[in-house]
Formats: sequence, structure tokens, C-alpha cells
Amino acid sequence: MTNINFIQSQVNTTPKNIEATLKLLSEDCTIPFISRYRKDQTGNLDEVQIESIAKLSKQFDEIVKRKESILKTIEEQGQLSPELKSKIEKSFDLQEIEDLYLPYKKKKKTRADVARENGLEPLATLILAQKNDDVDFLSTQYINKNVENEEEALQGARDIVAEWINENIAVRQSLRRLYNRKAIIETKVVKKKAEEEAAQKFSQYFDWSEPISKAPSHRLLAMLRAENEGFIKLKIETNLDEVYDIIDELVIKNGNSPSINHVQLAIEDSFKRLLHPAISNETLQEAKAKADKTAIDVFANNLGQLLLAPPLGEKRILAIDPGFRSGCKVVCLDEKGDLLYNETIYPHQPQNESAMAMKKIRSMVNAYNIEAISIGNGTASRETEFFIKKIAFDKPIQVFVVSEAGASVYSASKIARDEFPNYDVTVRGSVSIGRRLSDPLAELVKIDAKSIGVGQYQHDVDQTKLKEELDSVVVRCVNSVGININTASKSLLSYVSGIGEKMAENIVAFRQENGAFEDRKQLKKVPRLGEKAYQQAAAFIRIKDGKNPLDNSAVHPEAYGIVEKMAKDLGLKTNDLIANKEKISKIKLEDYVTKEIGILTLKDIVKELEKPGLDPRKSAKVFEFDPTVTSIKNVRTGMVLPGIVNNITAFGCFVDIGIKESGLVHISQLKEGFVSDVNEVVKLHQHVQVKVVEVDEDRKRIQLTMIL
Repeated sequence: MTNINFIQSQVNTTPKNIEATLKLLSEDCTIPFISRYRKDQTGNLDEVQIESIAKLSKQFDEIVKRKESILKTIEEQGQLSPELKSKIEKSFDLQEIEDLYLPYKKKKKTRADVARENGLEPLATLILAQKNDDVDFLSTQYINKNVENEEEALQGARDIVAEWINENIAVRQSLRRLYNRKAIIETKVVKKKAEEEAAQKFSQYFDWSEPISKAPSHRLLAMLRAENEGFIKLKIETNLDEVYDIIDELVIKNGNSPSINHVQLAIEDSFKRLLHPAISNETLQEAKAKADKTAIDVFANNLGQLLLAPPLGEKRILAIDPGFRSGCKVVCLDEKGDLLYNETIYPHQPQNESAMAMKKIRSMVNAYNIEAISIGNGTASRETEFFIKKIAFDKPIQVFVVSEAGASVYSASKIARDEFPNYDVTVRGSVSIGRRLSDPLAELVKIDAKSIGVGQYQHDVDQTKLKEELDSVVVRCVNSVGININTASKSLLSYVSGIGEKMAENIVAFRQENGAFEDRKQLKKVPRLGEKAYQQAAAFIRIKDGKNPLDNSAVHPEAYGIVEKMAKDLGLKTNDLIANKEKISKIKLEDYVTKEIGILTLKDIVKELEKPGLDPRKSAKVFEFDPTVTSIKNVRTGMVLPGIVNNITAFGCFVDIGIKESGLVHISQLKEGFVSDVNEVVKLHQHVQVKVVEVDEDRKRIQLTMIL
């Protein structure tokens, strides 16, 4: 099997498209670049498909490498028969390959190894052959200085048979299928820890049982966390009658043989001591891997929605990190998000300096020509929002409440210290709250994605896979929007196709030393930014009001000549063609096909010319919570409230109704009828109307429904 065959068996596309994609990847082309600017070569594969091809190619290489290592090891042992070699070479199922390798794998000395050393392998062969030999009598021939009597000889021989059964590929594969279909996950509470407060959130798993194949991701991860924290014991069980039926069918050849009792004892021992621990662990790990994937997919989906949340744009913003005793930290930011001024006000208890705080806010709004106010949604958020809305400003001011999840992580980070070396964490946190209103994407890329709070069990899933997936999401989002190279931070630049962290530093340093970039070609003057990096990055950066209007579009510089020819053929200058829908509609794309640029790319070029540099994100909208609901004490069953979706899980979504506790809308309560995927109904930050179904004030839980 070739890598193309291997990939095609799992990705729905042609060998030609796979081959072209692998060639581009081998040439150090990035996934965003390939998906956007090499559509004609790949057959219009999107980023997700290209990413799958890249991952599968890596997986294929790892399997080949593992097979080479196994073949070498077995050959060094002098055990590599032509038949075994052929089986290993033909297989691309890693589990099957490991099963084939199992008998030759170096391991701690087993009971079967000791029995072999004691010369009992011929007796084991007689037992497993199940002929008419009287093995009880024959066992006397195997008594020696290490084997005292017949029973010891027979026990040793059974140990060898048990190991052979354990290494039988057909047995292992059949049991795996049984466990995957019918294994039960069972949990029992650890009694001495049952009364601990931390254990109570896992109370439903104190005595729990369900088919592992039916356990949803969040439930399995919750059980595993409860076990890791020592509150429960967990085990995997299955139907023993079915287990022994499977093994008997594959192992027992002659039920009337004098050795049948020894074979059955070996089967029972093999299952309990070897097969069940191994297969049950495999089953649990496989279920955990699936649960991880589901949790990571949910997290990645939420992160993508959060990063592409509507931006307010380049506005002068007053941002507030609200608080009671410590006051509200206020900062004023200019259109680029640069800090102009900071102040602390104390409008709430215990100081209650409301009048003075109002005066200061009015003064700052006027002095810095503020256009919008951004309030963090943490402690004292609602009180601060009410306070701000009481102020009579001289002009209309939009007031937004934004998520401050991760702001404290950013404020204590090296990135924040480098940006604001002379300010403390409170000022940095307030700046983050303001900037994430003007451009959520540009600000949130500075924060470790796991700290943004849009997933579940992020510390329980495979951390390497989580990081890979979240990094891919960030790269995808940054490049789908494009970045203003003259305002982008080092963090944002580092996610641009072909750039990376070191090159981002060089770009920022070049910008500081030489001033704003005037055209894309200037990128080539950045130290260590060569032709390849320029090719990969150029079209994802934007230069507003630059020398060439195409530099503020997603048209790649390699296609500028084609656009200029289009304009010339229409008797226009390039400037006059951009956004001129009437003239653009007259372009015959087939006239401009070249060896490098085909019809799919030309369609993208024309689409971009119609609306150059269009931000794919929607505009930010003001949202107002119910003013009568400021804490869980105000929430009553039957209330219909406005809310914002602030987290999405596999089992439903959480909705912010303006208090500390978010309410849960279970997947069954999203709409009438069956819902298979929460994302079919709601998106992160969506404004929704919800009805209160149940309030548990003691446990701080609110059940909501969107079926009104």
C-alpha cells in the first residue's frame, strides 16, 4: 500500500488531488496558502481536508517506521519467517501489527518463560494439540530439579498454553470486537472519600454502570477525572459466557481429548490474568481517545466562533474592569488600542463614591473622544453597567459587556509585561477587556487558548492533540480574516501563514525602525524573510491606504499582473476596476487562465475585486440583560430572559443571563424535535431568549429552555 492509497481510504478525494497536496506540503507551503491559492492543483480541497491529508501522511510514515523497527527486532532474534514478514509488511493496522509482534516483544520474565526454562514447552504443545495422549501420565517425564511433581509440570505447561492463547491474534481481535460492542463501564465510590465536599460533584458516579460504547464524551471524562482524584474505582466488564464461547470456539479442537480440562483451565487463566486486563485497558483507552476527540472538537469549534466574534472596529474605547472594594480600573484606548490614560474609580460599596466616579467617567469620555465603553463580565459587572447607563453623556455612547475570560492570564503574561512594562496587572487586564471589543481575534491570540474558557475537561484530554487542534483553529481564523501589518501585534503576526514567532519579531522591529509598510513588497526587506515566506504570507497581510490598492485585498501578488491585464482589457486602470461590479461582470475568466492560475483561483480573484479586504466577521451589536435580574436570588421558574450563549458542549449550551451563574440549556431543550449537534441550533455569543425551568440556589444551578 502506498501513502496515496492509505490516505484515499480515509479522505474522500482523488489520488491526483492527494498527490498534488502532498507535493505542496513537501515544498513547505502552509495549509492556509494551499487551500486559498492552490485550489486548481488540489481540486478545491478546504483547510480541514488538507489538514487531514497532512496528518494521515504523517501517520502512514509512523506506521512504516514502526514496521521497520519490528521487522528488524524479530530478524535479530532469528524468528522472522517469510510468512510473518509478509503479514507485517501487508498490514497497515497498527493494532494488528502490534499483535503480530507480541510473541517477540521484550518483556519482564513471565510464568511461561520460567516454564520454558524448566523444559515444559513440549508438554504444553501436547496439551494444546488435544490429541488422545494421556498428558497426566506423560507429565511425570518432565519432573526435574526445578519441577518437583506432576502438578507443577502441568501447571507450568498450562502457563505456556495461557500465554499462547493470549498471543493468538484471532482471539484478541474477536474479544476486542466483543468489548467494543458490549463492554460495561462500572464505578463504585471509595467510601472513605464519599463525604468530602469535592467528591459531591461526582456523586452520580458513586454507583454507576453503562455500556462504554454509549457513554458520551463528557460523562466518560468525568468518570476518569473522578477516578484520578480518588473518589471512585472504575472497571470494565463484559459477559463472561460470550467471552468463553469465543475463546472455546477458536482454541478447543477436540472436546473429548484427555487434555481438555487442562486446556479449559489455561483458557480461564489466560482470560483473567492476561487477556482481560489488556483488552479492557485497550477498550478504555480507545473510548478515552474518542471522548478526547469529541471534547477537543467542541473546544476547537467554540474557540473558532469566539475568535471570529464580531469586532467593533477601530474606535476609541473606555474599558472597565469592574470590582467592589478594590474599585473599577478604567483605561482609555485610542483607535489602535494604545493606552492613553488609566484611573481607578469607586462607585460601589463600601466606598460608594458614585457622584465623583460619574464626573470622572464623563471627563474621560470628553477628553479622549470616547466612542464606546467596554465592561468586563466578572464581579460587579451588572452594577457597573447600571452605573454607566445612569450617566448623561454629551453624545450617544454604546455600552458593551464583554467576556473577560483569560484577561487575568494575559495580564500576568510575558506578552503583557513586554507591552506594558510600567503598568500593573490591573491596568493590563482592563486594556485586554477594551481591545477584545474592538478586535477579539487580535487580542485573544495573545492568550493560551485553554485559558479562554470555552471547553470542558481541557486538562483531562490529550494535551498534545489539544494544542495541535487549537493552534490549527487560531491559524485558520487569523488567515481567514487577514491582518493589518501596520497595527498587528507580534502575537497576531506569528499566526500568519509562513511567518512564525521569530519572523513576527523581525517584522515588528523593522516597522518600529522604518515606519509603516507602504506596500507588500517591503516585506522582502525584513531580515531573514525570504521568497518562500513572502509567497506564503503576502496575501494574508493588508496595507490600508498603501501604494497599491490590491495590497489591501486577498489577491495574491503573483496574480497582480492578471488583474492589471483585466483592467487594461476593459480600458481601465486597476484602481478603477476595484469595486466596479458592472465592469467586473464583463470579465471572461477563461481568457486569463495560465499554467499557474486556473479558473477556481480566478473566481476568487473576481470575488475579491468586488469587495476588496472585506472582513468576514459581522459587526458587534449592543446587548442588554434583564435589569431586574442581578443575582440567582432574582431568578424565578417561568421567567423569560434575554441571554448570550457563552459556552457550547456536546450535551447543550450555557447561557449568560447577566449573573455570576450561567444557565444550562440541555440539547433536548434547544428546539422542538431531535437535535444531533448543538451547533446546528446555536453559536457562541448568539443572543437568545430563554425560559427558566428550574433554579437550584444551593447548588448554584439554573436549568433553561429555548422552547418558549
